[in-house]
Amino acid sequence: MTSTAPETHVVAEVRGRVGCLTLNRPKALNALSLDMIRSITQALQAWRDDGLVLAVVVRGMSKDGPFGTFCAGGDIRFFHQAALAGDAALEAFFTEEYALNHLVHTYPKPYIALMDGIVMGGGMGISQGASLRIVTERSKLAMPETHIGLFPDVGGGYFLSRCPGRLGEYLALTGHVLHARDAMAAGLADGYIDSGRLPGLWNSLEQTPFENGASVERWCASHLSTTVTPGTWPAKEIERVFGLPDMQQIIATLEATDSDWARATAVSLRLRSPLMLGVVLEQIRRARALGLTDNLRMERDMVHRCFHLRPGAASETVEGIRALAVDKDHAPKWNPARIEDVTPAQVAAFFESPWAAEAHPLKHLG
Repeated sequence: MTSTAPETHVVAEVRGRVGCLTLNRPKALNALSLDMIRSITQALQAWRDDGLVLAVVVRGMSKDGPFGTFCAGGDIRFFHQAALAGDAALEAFFTEEYALNHLVHTYPKPYIALMDGIVMGGGMGISQGASLRIVTERSKLAMPETHIGLFPDVGGGYFLSRCPGRLGEYLALTGHVLHARDAMAAGLADGYIDSGRLPGLWNSLEQTPFENGASVERWCASHLSTTVTPGTWPAKEIERVFGLPDMQQIIATLEATDSDWARATAVSLRLRSPLMLGVVLEQIRRARALGLTDNLRMERDMVHRCFHLRPGAASETVEGIRALAVDKDHAPKWNPARIEDVTPAQVAAFFESPWAAEAHPLKHLG
């Protein structure tokens, strides 16, 4: 059985007794489109109810062939065009993407993510809920949404807030990239394999006589190194700075600290949308007390606010994407322009749901 999405951007096939998903949009680093989200969802729902399929494995294609890139996120150029055009597909994109994230996290069969190469944004959304998250020497994990005036969505509040200490705040605000061993130390990956061994592992799935889903997961896990080494980030400094009550105190403390790390971190934060930094700090702290479903509903409220509190070109997100990916001038005009000028009321507006509970687009999530 092979089913392919438009332009075969998702290849879904059953090999032996394993459902195999391949993200196949290498020129765009497998950035997720609405069609891709629908294709992945359709395959997962079909396999969930198919007794012949014991487990699911997901990988990405690179320009050089299988593996090498997992998924760089959502299709941000589409966000930009759809927001300016008032295209209803933008709302559908986030509703269906977050429902897919929920499906991955709650999938009743083993779901194994081969997180080789770039795994960012939406790529984290379809891998962090996996029962086995596998990284390689080429893995680069990040939630870099503050670069474009957005927030770490796709369940980012849920999984980042559960990193050790205040690491979640640091990763969410800065978009810092984690390599394999640091991803494991952060609790965002379960095991390591050399990328050169991935084709053999993938091919073995078809040829190995598995008796149940657990045996598929055990087989994959048997190829991994699971030794966790301490993270290379400055844990004490992150704890001291990113546990402070608000962004104003965080940036003031960084700029008063005489270390290369503090200086580089302050410079990095000063480039981001000041408003969205305040929103992201609040997001991570609220998310610590929320389960997955409530977190996804909160993020659905937030992303609606990103595009509708200030519609069209006035949106911080639209301006951030314009500067990074459309005009590529890397000179976004943020509003407010400084971290010191953001008010609590401006941040709070992002957390007011535009929907009554019975009308929420994610009300159906269990």
